[in-house]
Amino acid sequence: MKPTHSENELHPTTPITELAYQEIRVRAYELFEQRGREPGHDLDDWLQAEAELAMPTRSQIRGVAA
Repeated sequence: MKPTHSENELHPTTPITELAYQEIRVRAYELFEQRGREPGHDLDDWLQAEAELAMPTRSQIRGVAA
């Protein structure tokens, strides 16, 4: 029996690099551990990790402004 979902349906439509994906995954797991490994917040942790990693650091902002 063939899977009902295509490969594209199982992955986000916004392309991210494998490195970015790994960084988000690691940060989301750190947030999970900080929460005391409480289940049920995986999407919250993932979205927070994405948001944190998408924000430029202060040094990056200073570098652009200089």
